[in-house]
Amino acid sequence: MTVTDVPIAAPSPVLAAARRRGRGFAPVLPALALVVVVFVIPVLALLLRSVLEPEPGLQNYAAFFASTTYLKVLGNTFLVAGTVTVATVLLGFPVAWFLAIAPAFWSRLLFAIVILSMWTNLLARTYAWMVLLQRTGIINRTLMNLGLISEPLPLINNLAGVTIGMTYIMLPFMILPLHATIRSIDPAIFQAASLCGASRFQAFTRVMLPLTASGIAAGALMVFVMSLGYFITPALLGGTSNMMLAELIAQLVQSLLDWGLAGAAALVLLVITLAIYMIQLRFFGFGQARS
Repeated sequence: MTVTDVPIAAPSPVLAAARRRGRGFAPVLPALALVVVVFVIPVLALLLRSVLEPEPGLQNYAAFFASTTYLKVLGNTFLVAGTVTVATVLLGFPVAWFLAIAPAFWSRLLFAIVILSMWTNLLARTYAWMVLLQRTGIINRTLMNLGLISEPLPLINNLAGVTIGMTYIMLPFMILPLHATIRSIDPAIFQAASLCGASRFQAFTRVMLPLTASGIAAGALMVFVMSLGYFITPALLGGTSNMMLAELIAQLVQSLLDWGLAGAAALVLLVITLAIYMIQLRFFGFGQARS
């Protein structure tokens, strides 16, 4: 019997399946490497600094939670992020609905305006709101000319100004996923609801809202998480007395050179953000959370 006559054993089904999975996994390796380099390694470095500097231990976390100033900053961060999220849902839903049902010309025009606002430089938009919200700005002058107020409202260097400016900046991130979700709904569903005797309010609450819940959840999560880490708008519109956590971290690093406490603050924010994301996955599922 020659060597060529020896039968070659076929690979086992388990080994063949593993090879197929390996070939399917190969295209995502560059993306995973990028995530490891730009996200995992920096997070691990922050975690190590938060427990090693200035000396090993959890004293940075203890100092963060023991300080009423830091807890107030954390409260400001979540208060603004939550308020901005609710405001963008209330404002973005009718805009997304109009984009879905409006004639093609008006839909394209409004969509272009929404996209253009995203393309405009963030710093320029924030400075524009500084001009609009100041005591002699257009908003206060208009309200005084209409007789609605007798003296200018304090709309800048406080959380109100931060909320207004961030709501405008975050609004497109709520409109776009909502618009995609609403466009995917078959209009025949609302006709069926009407034929079954549902009023407009019932059609909205029992048909429209459940069908758009995934879009609302996706937009709300995006807006809330982005609002937690925003720096430029809160720094310019809020001032030092209404600091948010991103400003605190920047101050700890740049001014105080306290990398340990800054790392602890960043890790606290990251853990809370991941917990909120897991809660959304629990109630909406992975597919809907990313839609």
